Amino acid sequence: MSDVAELEKRIASALERISAGLGAMQKPAGQKPAEGGSTDGAELGALKESLESERTANAQLEERVVAIKEKQEKLVDNLKADVAHLVEKMAAQDSQIKDMTQVNQKLRKNNRALRDANEKGVGDPALINHGMTAEIDALRASRDSDRAELDAIIGELRPLVQGDASA
Repeated sequence: MSDVAELEKRIASALERISAGLGAMQKPAGQKPAEGGSTDGAELGALKESLESERTANAQLEERVVAIKEKQEKLVDNLKADVAHLVEKMAAQDSQIKDMTQVNQKLRKNNRALRDANEKGVGDPALINHGMTAEIDALRASRDSDRAELDAIIGELRPLVQGDASA
């Protein structure tokens, strides 16, 4: 960005010099140029040459500004895509965390009931069955969470393995 500001200053300075040169050329025949010199052919040629070189420099600078702008737009688009992808991942992980939390609450509740039944000396097969079901659900939720994490890691490594230059 500092290059663009510097280039703009150079262009503005060049345009001011050109304007001053053209103003001197447009004075009526009886008046002297602003700088006190004459507007002979050599000076006119030098001014035209200077004008042309500044136009060329200006065109080059404009091309560079367009290239920088295109590069920035591409970078912004890539960043937006990355953010959208990360938001999707976070939503999936939030869902899995909620599932694990619910399963863990169910498991705690069932374990509490089993402890109470054991204190009373009563073994309740339904409580044991609920406990086993809750434990299986917890294991499934944990497995799903691990699988999602592995998929995310594989997704990040895939471009590196395939030799993607942008990775």
